Amino acid sequence: MSKVFVDTNVLVYSEDNNSPAKQRAARTLLSRMHMEHTGVISTQVVQEFYVTATRKLMIDALTAKAMLNTFQALEIVTVDTELVKEAIDCSIINRISFWDALIVVSAEKARCEVLWTEDLNSGQIIRGVRIQNPFETTQRWGNSLVREEGERYNAASKPRSRHKRTR
Repeated sequence: MSKVFVDTNVLVYSEDNNSPAKQRAARTLLSRMHMEHTGVISTQVVQEFYVTATRKLMIDALTAKAMLNTFQALEIVTVDTELVKEAIDCSIINRISFWDALIVVSAEKARCEVLWTEDLNSGQIIRGVRIQNPFETTQRWGNSLVREEGERYNAASKPRSRHKRTR
């Protein structure tokens, strides 16, 4: 089973009661990822989750801190100076924000096949990592597609929408 890097927005939507469709999709994907032990995040994602959970979702700071315990089951890429320098190069070469590039190079470092995010162009491949918007009607899970309900099926992928990160 191939590894999947999860961007902050997927984790945040799993807790966002104001976006029930995205919450349901995020929870389905995260549940599957936990069962198959394929999930990867970075220290950047952990930090962004805490800040977004407390500021946007208005989750109490200690509750948000406790929620970080659920991430311990995931592989966590530590962002260091070398990774930051790789992200700068990736940002320049691919004309994406530094923060998006840091997510991409973290996924590459962990040898992930897929990066789940709604902040980059779905279907695009950067540094060998395929970008996938997990909130489209269907999304790729390894070599299969997954319906929102988590049902797998083999089929050609559907056209992808374009999204830009605004950090």
